Amino acid sequence: MIKSLVTFKQLEAFTCVVDSGSFRRAAEVLGTTQPNISTRIATLENVLGIVLMHRDAGSVRLTEKGEALLLAARKVLLAGEDFLEIAGRRDLIDDRLRLGVTELVACTWLHDFLREFKMLYPGIRVELDVNLSAEVEKDLVAGQLDLALQTGPFSRKMAGSLALGRYRYGWVAAPELALGETPDFAALFAHPVLSHGRNTRASAALAGHARTQGLAVNQIVHSSSLTSCLAMALDGMGPALLPRQMYCTDVAAGRLVEFDCGWVPETLDFFARYDPLRVPHFVQTAAALAVDVSARARG
Repeated sequence: MIKSLVTFKQLEAFTCVVDSGSFRRAAEVLGTTQPNISTRIATLENVLGIVLMHRDAGSVRLTEKGEALLLAARKVLLAGEDFLEIAGRRDLIDDRLRLGVTELVACTWLHDFLREFKMLYPGIRVELDVNLSAEVEKDLVAGQLDLALQTGPFSRKMAGSLALGRYRYGWVAAPELALGETPDFAALFAHPVLSHGRNTRASAALAGHARTQGLAVNQIVHSSSLTSCLAMALDGMGPALLPRQMYCTDVAAGRLVEFDCGWVPETLDFFARYDPLRVPHFVQTAAALAVDVSARARG
């Protein structure tokens, strides 16, 4: 029996230092101080009588024994979570979910997801980061996020990946622009053409298509925020290229008119992504919940 010689907090600190890459970042993730993390690791090493990791200029490098014990530590932590799940006491799971999402998710079904997740795990705090998909992926790969709800394609595969559905782009404009139901693509460039951030796939495709038509790409107005882009369209600044879920309510209310100009970029494929070797089981439950909530949101 290990009794109180080895604690969950020590094992949690051990795995978190490895996943985050440093004692400082582990302290940030676990909401404590760097000295506390150092003390937990040192105490664990003293109890075991072995060195788990080498500290080199702010980074960490596992020893051979540390590599083997890392897998065992993860199993112990997951077993603790499973114990409470089997007991039907999810409310006793005290943890945090570091969640990264794109703006489209934040503007559509994120609220429903967060509400339902809170009902499943009332003791888990959600730390939310809304960003471009490329930035969300960087943080996920670096171990700074537990779960990402984002669009593909991706620079790196992730073992945990669940499809969340496809989202089509469309064109809208304020009624006063009077573009008609099927305006020519070139006619759009008589106005500022509103689009998402310059480095997004859709905006890059829009600029590429405009060049093939001999149109001035400096007419494209990029916005890092889809919400701002939608607001500019409502103000009549110009036609806007947006995911259809962003504007369907405004079209139904007559505030915007949807039209077909003969070209739209590829659809957005959304996924819930996580590393099953690193994250607690509740992250996998959260990913499955995202699949269900997103399907209901798409009707």
